[in-house]
Amino acid sequence: MEYSHSDTDLIKQPIGYWSWAAYNAVVTRIRASLAGIGTTQPQWWVLAQVARADTVKTRDEVSRLLRNYLDTGPETMESEIDSIIAHGWITEDAEGRLGITAEGRAFYDKAAALQNELWAERHAGISDDEYLTTLKVLQRFIHNTGGRAWHH
Repeated sequence: MEYSHSDTDLIKQPIGYWSWAAYNAVVTRIRASLAGIGTTQPQWWVLAQVARADTVKTRDEVSRLLRNYLDTGPETMESEIDSIIAHGWITEDAEGRLGITAEGRAFYDKAAALQNELWAERHAGISDDEYLTTLKVLQRFIHNTGGRAWHH
């Protein structure tokens, strides 16, 4: 791969720009790919939470967990949950418990396979050690600037 600058010049490059550029490239690719199969990234998050749950989760639990992802917000998460219920991928009972339908399981499997392909694409040529170092460095930048971030 050809890099944008020499190592000497890369050290002087702004992390804010490069972290934004990486975010933009990755999220744009994910969202376009998910749109190609008829879903949004927040809908995928909800579907994955319900499909992978060891115990039944409520709407409130799922919404609270996901609403801060990429600044999605509570209103958007509630709307996205409503949307996947309308698609027939999950159900909600009177107590707000969410369950996956057979159609939802089939769609989840399709979307999960796509996500696995995208993961492999993103990680091509990047070792686990490099990836681990990258995440630790990004978390240190967050810590050093007084930010907060946490992912399930």
